[in-house]
Amino acid sequence: MQIRDVDIADMITTTQYDLGEGRFQQIAQELQQYEFMGNILTKRGGVRTLSSGLGIQETLMHSIGGLSRWVGLFDEDSYDFKDLLKKMQVQWCRLTDTMTYERRMILENKGKARINNVIAPQKHAMMLRVAQTLENAFFGTPDADNNLVMWGLKYWIVKNSSEGFNGGAASGFTTVGNINLTEVPTFKNYTNTYTSVTKADLIKKLRSAHRQTKWKSPVTKAQFRGDTGMERVLYMNETTISSMEDLGEAQNENLGRDLAPYDDEIVFKRHRLIWVPDLDDDTSYPIYMIDKNTFVPFVLKGDYLRQSDAHKAPNQHNTFVSEIDLSINTVCVNRRNNAVLYIA
Repeated sequence: MQIRDVDIADMITTTQYDLGEGRFQQIAQELQQYEFMGNILTKRGGVRTLSSGLGIQETLMHSIGGLSRWVGLFDEDSYDFKDLLKKMQVQWCRLTDTMTYERRMILENKGKARINNVIAPQKHAMMLRVAQTLENAFFGTPDADNNLVMWGLKYWIVKNSSEGFNGGAASGFTTVGNINLTEVPTFKNYTNTYTSVTKADLIKKLRSAHRQTKWKSPVTKAQFRGDTGMERVLYMNETTISSMEDLGEAQNENLGRDLAPYDDEIVFKRHRLIWVPDLDDDTSYPIYMIDKNTFVPFVLKGDYLRQSDAHKAPNQHNTFVSEIDLSINTVCVNRRNNAVLYIA
C-alpha cells in the first residue's frame, strides 16, 4: 500500500491543512436564484419608497361613464355626473430577522487565531433568510387567514380556466386590494389554459394574451396611467422553460457547435423568460406574463432592510444582537395588463 502524508503521525502533529484564510464558500441557500430580492426589489425593478402612511393607496379609474351622445341641431344638453373612481388600499407587512454573537467570540476570533471573520457568515445567512422568506411569499400561495404575509404574484394574478379577463380574487379572499370585483369588473387579469408547449397551442395562446393585455389610451395625460409598459417578463417553472428552449432550438437550422445555444436567451416577443424555482412545485405549469410597470413593491422609508447597530441582549451582558427590519407589500395597479396561462 502506498503511504500518504496523512498516514504519518508526525506530519499530522506538525502540519496544518491550508486553512482557507479570509474566505468561505456559501452552499447554504435553498434556491438557485432569488427573483424577488435579486431583481424586483431593486431600483431597476421598480421598487417605490413611501415616506409615511398606514399603507399604500392607489386610485383606480374603473369606468368611462357610458358613451357620448349623437345629437341634432338645437338638441338640449343632458347632464349626468357619475362616480368613476375607486380607492385601492394595501396594508404594510413587517418582516424582521436577527443575528446574534457573544463578546468573547470577537476576542477569540482575531490575530493569528483568526481564519475567517466569525460574524460575516451570520450576517450573510440572515440576508439569505430574508431573501428566501420574500421569495416564498411572492411566489407562494396566499393565505386569507394570515394577514401578516405580504401579498404576492398569486394574490394579484389569479388563474381561471375560461379565456379572457376572468382572474378574480384568490381563493379565500372576497376582494383584491380592497376592491370589490362585482363593482369593478375591469380589475381582473387575463386568463387561459393550454395543453402542450407547442406553437399551435401555447405559443398561439401567448400571442393572443399579449395582444389582449396590451393597452394604449388615446388620451395622453401625465396623471392618467393605463398604457402597458414596454418591459414585460414571463415567469415559469423549470419544466416549462426547458420545453420553450427546445421549441426555440427546433425552429433554428443554424445552431452551430453549441449544444445548448439558447439557454437563458429564449424570449417571447423580446420579453425575457425567467425560471422561478419556487414555481417548480406548481403542477399546473403556469406562465405568468407580467407588466413590470403595473406590478410594484412598495417599501416604507426608514424601514427598507434597515439593520440596527449591535446592542446588548436583555439579561445577557456579553451577548450582542442586531436586527433587520422591512415594511413592505406589493401592489398591482392594473391587473388587466397581466395574464396567466396554465394546464387545467
